[in-house]
Amino acid sequence: MRPYFIKIFICFVFFSNLQLSSAKDGKKEDKNYTIIVSLDGFRWDYPQLYNTPNLDKISHRGVSAVMKPSYPSSTFPNHYTLITGLVPDHHGIINNTFWDRKNERQYSMGDSITRNNSNYYKGEPIWITAEKQSVTTGSLYWIGSDIAIKGMHPTYYKVWADEPRLTFAQRIDTALVWLNKTESERPHLITLYMEEPDGTGHRFGPNGEETRNTVQMVDSLIGVLIKGIDSLSFSKQVNLIVTSDHGMTNISPERFINVNDYLKPEWYQRIAGSNPSSIFCDTNYCDSIYNILSEVDHIRVFKKDEISPSLNYGTNENIGDLIVIADCGWQFGFSSLPTHGAHGYDTACTDMHVIFFAYGPDFKENYKGTMFDNTAIYSLLANLLGIEPAKTDGDINQITQFLRE
Repeated sequence: MRPYFIKIFICFVFFSNLQLSSAKDGKKEDKNYTIIVSLDGFRWDYPQLYNTPNLDKISHRGVSAVMKPSYPSSTFPNHYTLITGLVPDHHGIINNTFWDRKNERQYSMGDSITRNNSNYYKGEPIWITAEKQSVTTGSLYWIGSDIAIKGMHPTYYKVWADEPRLTFAQRIDTALVWLNKTESERPHLITLYMEEPDGTGHRFGPNGEETRNTVQMVDSLIGVLIKGIDSLSFSKQVNLIVTSDHGMTNISPERFINVNDYLKPEWYQRIAGSNPSSIFCDTNYCDSIYNILSEVDHIRVFKKDEISPSLNYGTNENIGDLIVIADCGWQFGFSSLPTHGAHGYDTACTDMHVIFFAYGPDFKENYKGTMFDNTAIYSLLANLLGIEPAKTDGDINQITQFLRE
C-alpha cells in the first residue's frame, strides 16, 4: 500500500504546484495597465490660462499636482530622467547639446550618430526594468526607446527617424491598438511622447494666441485617448498619467548677453551648449573668465566643483570647467534666439514647472497633491507595474500621496 500512497502524494503536490503556477500567471495578467503621456513644454499653469476640459476631467477623476523638473530644464535631459529616476548629471544626458571630452565630439539631440549611441545613456529606463521582469511594454517616440540601451528595447516601439512620423492622432490610435491586443500580448506600460506645445511655445511665447490654440489642441487629443480607454473591456484596470518635461518662459533680444562682449576667443577652448553654457577654459585663463563673468548682471557663473547643490549638477565628466546660468528669461551666448519662448533655466524658476495629472484604479479621486520632483516618476511607474525598481535619485515617498491605500 505504501507505493500507492506515495503516488497519490506526488500527484497532489504536482497539481497543487500547477494550480499555484496558474494563479501566479493569472495574477500577472490581472495587473493594471499604465499609460504615461508627455506633452513637451506644457507649463504647470497652462490649464489655468487656457481651456483644458480634458485635463480638468482627469483632475476630477483622479489627482493633479505641479511637478518640478530636473536641471537643466530641457527636453532630452528630463525625458530621460522621467524614465530612469536619475538626474541628468547622473544619467549622462546633461543637456540637449554637450561636448564629449573623452571622444572630442559634440553630442546633439539633432545628430543621429550621437543621439543613437547607447553609450551616452546611463541608468535603466523603466521599460528595461519591466521587460527584465516579464512585463510587456510599448513606447511611442519616448526619448531613448528607439535606442538599444543595455541592448534592449520595449517590446513595441517606433523609431523617431522613420518617415513618415506618426501624427499625434495616429500615436493615440496606435496605443489603443496595442491595448486591444490579446491579453498575453498587450503592453502593461505605454510611454507616449508628443512634441507640442513646446514648438509653438518657442515660436510665439507661452502667452501667444498660437500657444493657446496648441494647448487646447493637445488637450482635445487627451480627450480622444480617455474615450478610447473608456471603451476598453478592461478600462477600470487602466491608469493614465499626463505630464511634461519642462515649462516655458518669455525671452526677448533686449535680454541677451553676448559672450564676445566679455571674453576673448583665445581664453577658452570652446563653449558648449546653451542654458546652461559649459566653458572649457584655456588653463591660464579660467580664473580670469570666472572673475569677469562674476561681475555681469543677469547671469551666474560657477566653477564645476562649486555649482549650487540645489541644481544636482557638476559631477559629470562632460560638464565644462565653468558653468554659466542665465537668469530666467535672459540669454547668454553668441547670438540671441529668434524666438519668443525658451527653457533650460534653474528649476527654482516657476515658469519651468510642469503639469501632473493622473487617474485610474491605483490613484485617489479628486485629489490635489503637493509639488514633487520628476525623479520620482520612475518609482511611481515601478509601483504601478508591481516590479522591483532599479536604484534611482528619486524619493518614492513623494508619490505615495497620490495612491489609494
